[in-house]
Amino acid sequence: MTPQNRGVIYVAQGADYTALAHQSAATLRSFEPNLPIDLFTDQDVTDPVFDQVRPIPDICNRAKIAGMIETRFDQTLFLDCDTVVLSDFGDVWDVLGRFDLAITHDVRRSSALIERGWQAPAPPEFCQHNSGVMLYIRSDRMLDFLREWAALYDRADVGRDQITLRDLLWNSDLRFWVLPPEWNLRRVTELDAWEPLDAIPRILHSHQLLRHLRHGDDQISTMAEVLPLERIALLQEWATLADRVPALNDADPVERFRLARANRTE
Repeated sequence: MTPQNRGVIYVAQGADYTALAHQSAATLRSFEPNLPIDLFTDQDVTDPVFDQVRPIPDICNRAKIAGMIETRFDQTLFLDCDTVVLSDFGDVWDVLGRFDLAITHDVRRSSALIERGWQAPAPPEFCQHNSGVMLYIRSDRMLDFLREWAALYDRADVGRDQITLRDLLWNSDLRFWVLPPEWNLRRVTELDAWEPLDAIPRILHSHQLLRHLRHGDDQISTMAEVLPLERIALLQEWATLADRVPALNDADPVERFRLARANRTE
């Protein structure tokens, strides 16, 4: 498949998320300068970082799914706007020679929220997959899957699109591959544990990139800014749980996670 048949899409609603899409796309350009990038948005945008700017299709209530359906590429990488590209994409596209879809697990896998489906009786080990980084082919089977996701999302009315995505993946015969976490780096503090040859971080996907929208803080855009904030957040989360569950302070490293699950609040 030629590079012209591959591309990246963003879907952004509102000026703030459109600006975030620009920030992410600019980091992508620095590593993949020849890869086409499209933006679906409800804003009036003229931006040279994007090859095409298109209106969000009126297909369903979830704009990102609508944009994914309307991709013009044979091989598409969908990225959420709160992402930063950290490296070139290498040969990840070759995965699509064998699979319809490549996606990563959600990270909070002992959370009731992430175990949740809508109707499918899937076991907890078949957790939700994060929908912020999705690599897929434009085939009849894949487009039918996306249209079914759009319809189910509207029908279920549960807000979080990953809940219905879990149901569909469990019931589907779609061939999908689970990418390693460096392709959708949500738990950034993993970098503190990785040995030198464990992985190359590819795509940062962090809520910290939304701090300026949620808390009025200064906007950040780099791993150097995100990582110390994530370290602080990690310590705070364990400390908050320990205040509520004092036994956590004396538990061994594995027991700490069992206690966390037993006392989860989400």
